[in-house]
Amino acid sequence: MKEIIIIVRPEKLEDIKHILDEVNCGGMTLSTVMGCGTQKGMVEEQGTRELKGFQTTINLLPKIRIEVVVNDRDVEPIISAVREKCATDHAGDGKIFVRNIEEVVRIRTGERGFKAL
Repeated sequence: MKEIIIIVRPEKLEDIKHILDEVNCGGMTLSTVMGCGTQKGMVEEQGTRELKGFQTTINLLPKIRIEVVVNDRDVEPIISAVREKCATDHAGDGKIFVRNIEEVVRIRTGERGFKAL
């Protein structure tokens, strides 16, 4: 089993949900997060009369973090589909992280492994 963590622009959430439905992913955890990468946020010019022309850097941009645990065979199809649907060729498209999961236990029933997902 693998855990996939997908961090993307908020407007890409529906695309990600559709991708995960297509591979029959049983569930996901979603968080609204803030972050920056190579794009280093954005520069915004203040428009008030007192601060006219004053620029400030907004270092952290809103992102969505989706976490799923899937069968090993589903990792590459998910990665490919996310890249296809979410890549805009601009900095800030996001990241995908993949980690090994040793064990899963369903608290309610005690089921273990892939059955617990």
